Amino acid sequence: MNQKSLLHYIDDFTGHLRDERRLSNNTIQGYRRDLNLLGEFCQQLEIHQWRALANHQLRQFVADAHRQGISGKTLQRRLSSIRTFFNYLAREGQVKQNPALSITAPKTTQKLPKTLDTDQVAHLLNVQGSKWHTVRDLAILELFYSSGLRLTELTNANIIDIDWNDATIRVLGKGSKERVLPVGSYALKAIQKWLNIRTQLPARKQTLRDESALFISERGRRISPRNVQSRVRHWTRSQNIPGNVHPHMLRHSFASHMLESSGDLRAVQELLGHADISTTQIYTHLDFQHLAEVYDKAHPRAHRKPHADDQET
Repeated sequence: MNQKSLLHYIDDFTGHLRDERRLSNNTIQGYRRDLNLLGEFCQQLEIHQWRALANHQLRQFVADAHRQGISGKTLQRRLSSIRTFFNYLAREGQVKQNPALSITAPKTTQKLPKTLDTDQVAHLLNVQGSKWHTVRDLAILELFYSSGLRLTELTNANIIDIDWNDATIRVLGKGSKERVLPVGSYALKAIQKWLNIRTQLPARKQTLRDESALFISERGRRISPRNVQSRVRHWTRSQNIPGNVHPHMLRHSFASHMLESSGDLRAVQELLGHADISTTQIYTHLDFQHLAEVYDKAHPRAHRKPHADDQET
């Protein structure tokens, strides 16, 4: 077999991810990038069959990347891609063992997500004005913070996805998994106001081109992720919010504030659409002290006064 055969199996694998697992295009391209790097490494070692890749060679692949300054988090992702790929190859009868199973990536310090506090969020959402862009952008900001949407979930949302009776929105998350999220009253009010003027495009000689999209650009097309990112930056500057605020920070803020108020990690996991609760647990580090205070106030035995015979003598 030659290098073309290595790439052939990567193509087959990404087709499997698309057609059988129905993963998003961004996720599939991430797998492909990781595996192409491994393919280039194999070519340098003149390895022409995936079954010929040994554990010590894969360990060298990880070590070389680490010496080049690649973070532990990135290496963990690459190894995850490789494990999944070799599981697929084993299923197809192309390999007998998975060389990535016994290899771990170097650990790196976990970075906590940056969030806005509740006062900063309130200030950001205190957007005033009746212009087309202003009304639309406020609806976007309110929905981000109200429901913790990912950027692509918001840009892909359609008008029909909102259930006004139940005050919910249906979104399509990672892995084409649907979930239904509550929408707060402020967000519903802002969205309704936006829908009332949505078709009144401010750009001259432009017509509505996407009837279904919840949020559109001034040219009448579904709004793009880059456009949303730009508008969030615009309003954080206008409202004098410090730092580099981006849409995902509003999602982080939503998660942190929900966990701070409820302490219900499982519920926050469901709202965020995390497949693994370990992903959600990062938010517990943000407000652990506050959660401890909630426990002291709420738990029936947190402030139990000891009986006299409980005292040390």
